[in-house]
Amino acid sequence: MKKYYKKIYIAVVILIGLSICFQLFCIAKNAVTSVGGKVVNWGVFYTEKEKKPRGNSSEEYLKQFNTYFVASTNEKVLYLTFDSGYENGYTTKILDILKEKNVPATFFLTGYYLKTNPDIVKRMVADGFIVGNHSMTHPDMSGMDMKNFSNEIQGFETKYKEVTGSEPPKYYRPPCGIFSENSLQHAKSLGYKTILWSSAYLDWDNNNQPSVQSALDTMMPRVHPGAIILLHSTSKTNSEMLAQFIKQCQDKGYTFKSLNELP
Repeated sequence: MKKYYKKIYIAVVILIGLSICFQLFCIAKNAVTSVGGKVVNWGVFYTEKEKKPRGNSSEEYLKQFNTYFVASTNEKVLYLTFDSGYENGYTTKILDILKEKNVPATFFLTGYYLKTNPDIVKRMVADGFIVGNHSMTHPDMSGMDMKNFSNEIQGFETKYKEVTGSEPPKYYRPPCGIFSENSLQHAKSLGYKTILWSSAYLDWDNNNQPSVQSALDTMMPRVHPGAIILLHSTSKTNSEMLAQFIKQCQDKGYTFKSLNELP
């Protein structure tokens, strides 16, 4: 009888041990598959006027992937960027204002924009503006493997060379601001800096454009030293308020710099 209970006891111990091992295996497996798999929908939280906001990933964490949402500086410098997935009739006016004011800017374009607006793209380059990579087809790239990610990036590069005859600058902005650790690493391995933003407002809805004054009232408190500003060139309001926005920033002592001057 004692031998019987002893065998039962040993069997139970073995089963418990196997159960623990299995659970540890599952935890380890899940940990491995989830590393870099968390999808981040980029956003910032404004807590004080004219102060650097808090991002939903830290500045230190992002820098290991050559990713920036602000410049590491206390100087009153700003970096102006535009996202342009398609043309809505306002980009030429925006370019005119930037050239007149001698303000540098970066335009993150899609492959579709390159295909459909080659003359505007050529003007951007001729006028000294940076054209950044916003992907070929503007998909969610956060879950892509390296091959598919590279296809999006290199498809854009090929079209850019076709249109401009020059090599594309190595700046990337994730479509819709959605990324994962893996996608940031993919971009870094292709030689890119990923550029997010610290100052933006709801300007992308063409059917719900704010007034110029409303846009200025929203954006001016969000300007801060080292801000990377995101605007959309598809916005009618932006084309109307840009000159005032630049002047108000300069009146506060800010200067505009190129992404090539990021510290």
